[in-house]
Amino acid sequence: MKAIVVTDRAAGTAGMRLTDRPEPDAALLGSLEGANYGDVIVEVHASGFTGNELEWPSTWVDRRGHDRTPSIPGHEVAGVVTALSYGATGVSVGQRVFGLTEWTRDGTLAEYVVVEARNLAPLPGDVDFTVGAGVAMTGLTAWQGLFDHGHLQAGQSVLVHGAAGAVGSMATQLAREAGAYVIGTGRAAHRRTALDFGVQEFVDLESDALEGVGGVDLVFDVFGGDIGRRSAGLVRSGGTLVTVAGPPPARPADGLAIDFVVVSERAQLGEIARRVRDGRLRTNIGQVASLDDAVDAFNPATKINGKTVIRVR
Repeated sequence: MKAIVVTDRAAGTAGMRLTDRPEPDAALLGSLEGANYGDVIVEVHASGFTGNELEWPSTWVDRRGHDRTPSIPGHEVAGVVTALSYGATGVSVGQRVFGLTEWTRDGTLAEYVVVEARNLAPLPGDVDFTVGAGVAMTGLTAWQGLFDHGHLQAGQSVLVHGAAGAVGSMATQLAREAGAYVIGTGRAAHRRTALDFGVQEFVDLESDALEGVGGVDLVFDVFGGDIGRRSAGLVRSGGTLVTVAGPPPARPADGLAIDFVVVSERAQLGEIARRVRDGRLRTNIGQVASLDDAVDAFNPATKINGKTVIRVR
């Protein structure tokens, strides 16, 4: 099968290359001696890639710390189940699915991928594969940051950093639907996009004073660094700063600071799919490229704002 592989951590996206890799063995997957309990094989139709994925230790080593290169990156998938192992429940052969793959296993920038069934949810027939791949990581990250970790409630205020980006635009829409007041940040060029996704105020991080926002109940941070540090001072008493950018550099004086890693969760994927179907959640896909053109599509110098999705089939 065709797949994108990486072998050199220092090379970044320049070290990605398209090559041939063995297809997953369906017969072995279905046997007692070869099965990983609960796995399925997915014929990949669309895949996503996170920009800083090549900085994650899990891209290069397995759970025991052993080198696992050449590894296949990408952990967002939409496709069709082609084979099941023992213990695989909730999905069936021939079913359209979407979700996230395990971080320390080969990923989805390939024609086939082996995934734990519990990490997948049904993808409705009227939702395109590119949309499924485009909302799996971004939608789950926004959902878990706002509700699982931030405990956002109607009537509260939330500051969403990078509100025009792939994750921030999901967080903006979900927060508005939950009845929150949403303030978004970004560069001036992204103001219109952020407003279109539903922010009620926009802060230009290049020219506006972030501290002018005043107090908020929740900060959803995707930047970290100085922005994360300054944001801690904006959290009201009892509020929360939630970040996906690693351990926060500062904590609210009288609140919580939580950094988290997104996990695949079938029920939440189902909620996201329902919102996509009925128009409550719009995707933020910047470009769609083929697997043959994937390496060029991930070049930071030519990156388009929004999610980049690879259409494999």
